Amino acid sequence: VAVTAVGGMIGSLCAGFAADRYGLKKPMLYNNFTAILAALLMGFSKLAGSFEMLIIGRFIIGINSGINMGIAPMYLTEIAPVKYRGVFGTLGQLGVVTSMLLSQVLGLRWLLGTSTLWPLLLALTGVFAVYQLAVIPFCPESPRFLLVKMNKEDEAREALQWLRGSHYNSKEEMNQMSSEHEAGKDEQKTTIKELFTVSHLRQPLIIAIVMQLSQQLSGINAVFYYSTQLFLAAGIPQEYTGLTTVGVGIVNVIMTIVSLSLIEHAGRRILHLIGLGGMCVCSILLVVLLNLHNSNFCHSIIYCNSAMVISWLTLVPILLFVAFFQTGPGSIPWFITAELFNQSARPAAVSIAGLVNWLGNFTIGLAYPSINAEIGGYTFIIFAVLLAIFWIFTYFRVPETKGKNINEITALFQPDRGGYLGGKD
Repeated sequence: VAVTAVGGMIGSLCAGFAADRYGLKKPMLYNNFTAILAALLMGFSKLAGSFEMLIIGRFIIGINSGINMGIAPMYLTEIAPVKYRGVFGTLGQLGVVTSMLLSQVLGLRWLLGTSTLWPLLLALTGVFAVYQLAVIPFCPESPRFLLVKMNKEDEAREALQWLRGSHYNSKEEMNQMSSEHEAGKDEQKTTIKELFTVSHLRQPLIIAIVMQLSQQLSGINAVFYYSTQLFLAAGIPQEYTGLTTVGVGIVNVIMTIVSLSLIEHAGRRILHLIGLGGMCVCSILLVVLLNLHNSNFCHSIIYCNSAMVISWLTLVPILLFVAFFQTGPGSIPWFITAELFNQSARPAAVSIAGLVNWLGNFTIGLAYPSINAEIGGYTFIIFAVLLAIFWIFTYFRVPETKGKNINEITALFQPDRGGYLGGKD
């Protein structure tokens, strides 16, 4: 877990540089070679009797993930029509959770989750990378990158026409991108230092960072990484833990699809608030049920002689916790980061936000087992407190970006607007 997150941090830093210099299509394409290399190392590690190959493979796949999680949301944000930008951003998360579910199913002990077949499971990563190598060459570069960054108006129009269809009138959308291009002509590439020192960049950067932390410090990876241990702690029999983990994956996919259908109607801000609030309540409920189980207490309205009923009831807040996560915090932090910045600042901002995300991932992956060993069933109280803090921040500081183009969003943070003061725009 930890070595993959370290690779993710490095990949995130590389993503911004690659996007700024080479665009979005090429990094997405060539990044697949790192996935193939990682798949080969992990797949042959058992045959070679080398745990070092497994660790290096996990590190490289972390780099691959860091680059992908930086580049893909930017690409989806930039190619999407304004009214469907949230849908496109959530589609990226749908791909992630669908892949997670597939790996959970294949990892069952009667499929590939055996002492002999697990290398094959890890090697399957390379199959999807080969598929992307075959498909991505047929995708266009981001029209916004071509026009705003490269000043290639004809190529940008051609890419936009490819994306929208031959009968689409691209004039209005081209004009919007042109206005961003004109506004940014006198701007040099935004540096990481400027993101922290320039007021109208620092404010959205703080929002992006806190949004990423709200995802990773919510406790979701305590569920994803340590689901088996969590279910065992709740008293669920060992033979059912694999199926309950798959159940978590199914809820993951279903609620991402629900979020997909709601994102452009309810908006980013309200869904994020609902997600954080629901997770906070579920964390508290989970603490109560875990401690009831540990005390062998049986609820007065349930007539039983053991804690087994409470063990299975513990599944309810866990599944709801995952459901609320995918309502908002699962996908929104990634693509709202890309929405908050113009073309010159976006790559650097996405790199910083991605680095923070993976740092949070690393922290939870490393710290949760130790904290859980010390305080057991009370661990999720920590996450409940953090979720409450993130809810308050989102309510007061995060703007609604639904239906706004990039120029309108970045204008919220300009000095002539007095800076951004609240979360209801």
